[in-house]
Amino acid sequence: MNSFAYAMSQSPQAVPGQPAPSPLAGMLPIFLIFAIFYFLLIRPQQKQQKKHQELLSQLKKNDEVVTNGGIHGTIVNVDDATVTLRVDDNTRIKFQKNTISYIKKRQE
Repeated sequence: MNSFAYAMSQSPQAVPGQPAPSPLAGMLPIFLIFAIFYFLLIRPQQKQQKKHQELLSQLKKNDEVVTNGGIHGTIVNVDDATVTLRVDDNTRIKFQKNTISYIKKRQE
């Protein structure tokens, strides 16, 4: 058996006079990765959801809106969970409220 194989077969020994590494130091990279994910992904998504919920709560009759599917229309009726849009003179379509993407023009 050569000296390299012998050295690799031996378990690592603590160096006398040097303290053992803290288990918390090994967890530090995991905490840093979680913090990065939180500030770059989770927090901005929560802010965007909150902003969208505020937009949905402010919907009212005669607002011009655009849905997630790209349909433009004017709100005729707003319920708790649905919105009825007028997309043409005699055409009304009922949508889930959360499919409204943004308000194009607000009725003043």
